[in-house]
Amino acid sequence: MVSAESSNLGKTYSLLMIKSFLIWTFTLAVCLLVVGFPLVVLMATVGCLLSIILQSVMPVSAVLLVAGALIMFNVMAVVFAAGVLTIKGVHPSEVKWLSWLHGEADQMQTTVYAACPLTCEIKM
Repeated sequence: MVSAESSNLGKTYSLLMIKSFLIWTFTLAVCLLVVGFPLVVLMATVGCLLSIILQSVMPVSAVLLVAGALIMFNVMAVVFAAGVLTIKGVHPSEVKWLSWLHGEADQMQTTVYAACPLTCEIKM
């Protein structure tokens, strides 16, 4: 009975770790694409310059090598950061600025006009 419960608990814990890792991977990839757009532009510029420089050394595969290295760098950075956050035990639902991820709506501010206290019914 005890071993069945510990096995079930281990499976649940590992599934929660995998779920947390996948959520972190998705979140960090979206943040890299949306918020990190200037970083992506900078990496593309450096990649273009690097491929132009490498074109004289290896003319066949310089663009492929640079593009593959940049894409692999981005993928590894996202996977590494997601792994570190998962191992540290930080769950995405605990992070305040990720309310868009788990469906919590922000409180809307209601506009109060100068004449509103006389003419409107304010619900707080």
